[in-house]
Amino acid sequence: MSLTPHASLPRLAKRWCWAFLLLIATPGTVAAAELQVSEARLRLLPGDLPAAGYFTLTNTSEMGVTLTGADSPAFGNVTMHRTVNQDGITSMQPVAQLELAAGEQIEFAPGGYHLMLMKRTRPLVVSDDIEVNLHFAGEQRQRVTFRAVAPTAQ
Repeated sequence: MSLTPHASLPRLAKRWCWAFLLLIATPGTVAAAELQVSEARLRLLPGDLPAAGYFTLTNTSEMGVTLTGADSPAFGNVTMHRTVNQDGITSMQPVAQLELAAGEQIEFAPGGYHLMLMKRTRPLVVSDDIEVNLHFAGEQRQRVTFRAVAPTAQ
């Protein structure tokens, strides 16, 4: 299948075809511009122990968005979790998705929401930059660069 508009189409129709192809080829780009990620850091533990991803996500759009997960070429498995303290017992619970209303901000931080990054695909050291793709409902994605920090960093 060719993505080139047919030669017999009128000039205006060709322009509309190209515009449509551009829109469907980049479904997450428009929404990603309205999501701001700051303070993205990845706390590395020794060896092949899981790393923890922390960041602040701000929805600057006028519509709600749903964060559905993440992936990274540097890790074989990335999941969202939340640390919960109930009756004096602390545990981690998986989070399938997280909704952000228009204008809302959520912090992924120690003791709360965080990414668990497991099964490293390559060696990593403190100060490395690691690409992580955040996934949103509607097949939207946003690539974020996380800075690797020491296990003692907040």
